[in-house]
Amino acid sequence: KFSDHEDRLSGSDREEDEDDVEAALKKEVGQIRASTEQKLRRFQSVESGANNVVFIRTQGIEPENLVHHILKDMHTTKKKKTRVILRMLPISGTCKAFMEDMKKYTETFFEPWFKAPNKGTFQIVYKARNNSHMSREEVIKELAGIVGSLNPENKVDLNNPQYTIVVEIIKTVCCLSVVRDYVLFRKYNLQEVVKSNKEDAQQNPSSVTEEQNSEVAKAETEEQEKSSKAVKEENK
Repeated sequence: KFSDHEDRLSGSDREEDEDDVEAALKKEVGQIRASTEQKLRRFQSVESGANNVVFIRTQGIEPENLVHHILKDMHTTKKKKTRVILRMLPISGTCKAFMEDMKKYTETFFEPWFKAPNKGTFQIVYKARNNSHMSREEVIKELAGIVGSLNPENKVDLNNPQYTIVVEIIKTVCCLSVVRDYVLFRKYNLQEVVKSNKEDAQQNPSSVTEEQNSEVAKAETEEQEKSSKAVKEENK
């Protein structure tokens, strides 16, 4: 409390005291900020608002690089390092899950990857949880249009794109990111990325059977061609 003390001070003394008070306040604010920053952890769990979805807030870390590094390591070593996590997706930006908000936000958000002279092939993957007012087709169409407007040379590639735009809507929040190697890293699935090609073949025998059937069909076709040629020669 400074009111009683201020009344008794003369002009110069009051100015010096005000300077001291201002310095003390600045010091106190600095201490509060420092203590707050110390309490913030590098990784902190935040309530996501959806079942089976954990949101991890990071401090001083780029989510795309972190998650890509983890998946690259698992893809290379083929070592399973988690039992309960199915997918790990980086989230670089968020906005309200309404079409107008998303359009306005992504016009700037997409620039580092898709604004000329930058360009690349891309696909958009969409997932909504606890939200029924958004249309998947409308979102994909609008966002693809924005990417095209940033640079006409950006092209859609659903098989092996350079970039995958991940749109995750949870309640009224839209989570966005642009990731690399989405197909190579099995849609960022930590359980699938550690499997070898041999394991995939064993788990998907239908694909092997189809390949074998196609080979058999080719062989039969070749035999039929040979026999038909022989018949023609005999007729001659």
